[in-house]
Amino acid sequence: MIRIEQKKQIVAELIELLKPAQGIFFVDFSKLPVKEMIEIRKEFTGIDANMRVAKNSLILRAIADIEGLDVPEELIVGQTAIIIAGGDTTAPAKVIKKIFDKTGQLGLKAALIEGQLYDGKQLNLVASLPSRADLMAGIIGSLQSPVSGIVGSINAVMRDLASLIEEVAKQKAA
Repeated sequence: MIRIEQKKQIVAELIELLKPAQGIFFVDFSKLPVKEMIEIRKEFTGIDANMRVAKNSLILRAIADIEGLDVPEELIVGQTAIIIAGGDTTAPAKVIKKIFDKTGQLGLKAALIEGQLYDGKQLNLVASLPSRADLMAGIIGSLQSPVSGIVGSINAVMRDLASLIEEVAKQKAA
């Protein structure tokens, strides 16, 4: 049995990890053998995500201590692991879906992505969300397309003007 000091330390570590997180995933790992759990942790480390396992009561205490982090208690039952996304907030969902599709052993309980709570049944939706980098690239591309259209139009006018001047010069020379 862990002592109160150890529980306080675990809660403090969870708060430190969860506070700045933009993507938090709560998964059920009860069906996973230890060997596979180690491999899965490596996969999450490879995508700059951190996987932690703690008692539900400690997870709930850490969540309660963070302002603005609202996760219903009924979602945190059974064996729970927390996956905290690093740079790409949707990358862990893609890994969770891949593992679930392959083995059926890692289930999503809930995901909290940039303040939006998703139920575990919405794994396909969460996994299909574009990353922040993809969204930014799409927005920048949309913003640049009118500019490139204007540049293309100006170039076409200049080209037509040059052709016209060349034709006039040919006619005067003849």
